[in-house]
Amino acid sequence: MTVTDDEVRRLPVPARPRRPHTLALAGVIIGVLVVVHVIAWRTTEMSFGALIDGADGMAEFLSEAIPPDLGWDVLGPSMEAALVTLWIGLLGTTLSIPFALLLALAAARGTAPGAVVYQLARGLLSFLRAVPDVVFALIFVTAVGLGPFPGVLALVFHNVGVMGKLWAETIEDADPGPPTALRSAGAGRLQVAAHALLPSVTPQLAGLLMYRFDVNVRSSLVLGLVGAGGIGFLINQSIQLFRFDEMLTHILVVLVLVVAVDQLSALVRRRLGSEA
Repeated sequence: MTVTDDEVRRLPVPARPRRPHTLALAGVIIGVLVVVHVIAWRTTEMSFGALIDGADGMAEFLSEAIPPDLGWDVLGPSMEAALVTLWIGLLGTTLSIPFALLLALAAARGTAPGAVVYQLARGLLSFLRAVPDVVFALIFVTAVGLGPFPGVLALVFHNVGVMGKLWAETIEDADPGPPTALRSAGAGRLQVAAHALLPSVTPQLAGLLMYRFDVNVRSSLVLGLVGAGGIGFLINQSIQLFRFDEMLTHILVVLVLVVAVDQLSALVRRRLGSEA
């Protein structure tokens, strides 16, 4: 018997069977998420009523902050401190490159010299990544005193952990063809990494580096709040002196700095992406 095209098109599509245990599992997951969110809501004392009650205080705060103090005696030091914040983010990024690259090669399966080194490198990256940069800043402020230097050290240590992890995953996801060809020709691990692996992932590594530079400039602002220099220190000082108009000036300068760095980072990443 011959089946025509019209009869084929009229054939009903069988419904996908739903397994009862799958629906039950989904219900359990949703229930657990609801319970966890209720606990989190109560633990953090979330209250929209308190926010509404504090509207008068917020209005008073804004009335004292607006208009910002744009006098040169405030704007000049603010711009200088913003440059210090930029330099902290820059050095915190560039000085971490050799350490992050070394640990990334040791923490990637294709380039790690052995299982022990691989696990040690992974553990060190996890530790550096788990400790917030603010905690590192507090430690180094205690060790070397106030100023930009502890901020740079804090970013270097934390950025090694984050960037090393990102670079290691990028190296592991690289095309295995060129490294395999070099290994079959008798090349060692360093030769494979230098001549086949790293050249193939350089655009991705550079893109991640620019992303981390963008993040580190923002982080250096927060580090200034704990005494690590930069414009964050001026913001904290203005708040403590109740000079909210000066604080708003510093925040506006930060906004210009962050937008400029963000645009530069995005431009470089687009260029690298087009050349990859």
